[in-house]
Amino acid sequence: MSCLLRVTSRVQLARSLSITRRYATQAFVYSNEVRDAKADGKPIVALESTIITHGMPYPKNLETALEVEDIIRQQGATPATIAILKGQLTIGLTQEKIEYLAKAKGVIKTSRRDMAAVVAAKKDGATTVAGTIIASELADIPVFVTGGIGGVHREGEDTLDVSADLTELGRSKTLVVCSGVKSILDIGRTLEYLETQGVTVCSFGESEEFPAFYTTRSGYKAPYCVQNSTQAAQMLLTAHRLQLSSGILVAVPLPKEHAMDGDLIEAVIKRALVEANEQGIRGKEVTPFLLAAVSAATGGASLAANIALIKNNAKVGADIAVQFQNLRNANNLENPLNNGSSKKSRKCTTNFSRQFHTTCRARGSSCSGNVITNDTSGDVLVIGGSNVDKTYRLTEERLQKSAQD
Repeated sequence: MSCLLRVTSRVQLARSLSITRRYATQAFVYSNEVRDAKADGKPIVALESTIITHGMPYPKNLETALEVEDIIRQQGATPATIAILKGQLTIGLTQEKIEYLAKAKGVIKTSRRDMAAVVAAKKDGATTVAGTIIASELADIPVFVTGGIGGVHREGEDTLDVSADLTELGRSKTLVVCSGVKSILDIGRTLEYLETQGVTVCSFGESEEFPAFYTTRSGYKAPYCVQNSTQAAQMLLTAHRLQLSSGILVAVPLPKEHAMDGDLIEAVIKRALVEANEQGIRGKEVTPFLLAAVSAATGGASLAANIALIKNNAKVGADIAVQFQNLRNANNLENPLNNGSSKKSRKCTTNFSRQFHTTCRARGSSCSGNVITNDTSGDVLVIGGSNVDKTYRLTEERLQKSAQD
């Protein structure tokens, strides 16, 4: 019996591995605009989508989302609004998709605990601060802009109601630009929790006061202060050099002309907390309930303040992203977060290592078109073994001879 030995070449092996991994790593897709920005090495700013689905009524939510994206473009960066659409985590939304989210009903507010369930069930999900940070890490986008982050809820020492935003900030490399912590929360305990998580908290501008979303003053001092976008970008660059794997929070006070009366806001919040308790409102439904109560009590002035601060944050965040890119280029650093090849090839290669508590680790990823795949091109080195396929071919002549025997 004759025996033919067929050995798979390194190129064939690499191709087979690429095909196998491609179907195993389609975690998210880029919009064309974001994909092009990645390929060209341009600064990108991540944006959450709960502000569209849960933060504002229609059509203000749509108008604000589009205006915020335009502000980021005007500053020289690319906006990347993040959401889950029909189970697909999407980095960067077209105007058509933003319009869909602005009108959609039943969109799930998606944090870390919800992401796998929403994706697996092929549902629509609007990413929270925590969910957007996770997506930003996956897509190697170092700067993320939002309105205000979650925190320790009032009476959190008894209820243990602590936002996942805080723990996510503690295990990511993302710089988050916000207007501090929503005043409906326990700001003092939130700052203490951020310290425990190792998050660098900075006020932005001349004041060292930590802002409280609707108001410029919270009564608490920020541990650090960055006076401009260049200083914030330098801090982000230094954090990456030190491989801290923990985030930075840049708290930007809303423009003074839009600031509200702190005493009025506090009185409304206390009254709304009592009503929420009486109605049995718990968990992630508390925040939208309190924000709606504040809006109603202030005759819509709080909504105007919310829109003003997110626009201001978008400008600051885009400036930081641009300055960060400039600093990185000036220092001739290897680009671990937003690296890309030429636009002509439409392929962007990144080398990164996620160090989340889930021990999820990904190396050598690339994107082809708008789908993320692993790049396995190049030589393949096998240590301690080999991969051999054997094919046995029985000829007719030998069959006849065996039959005669």
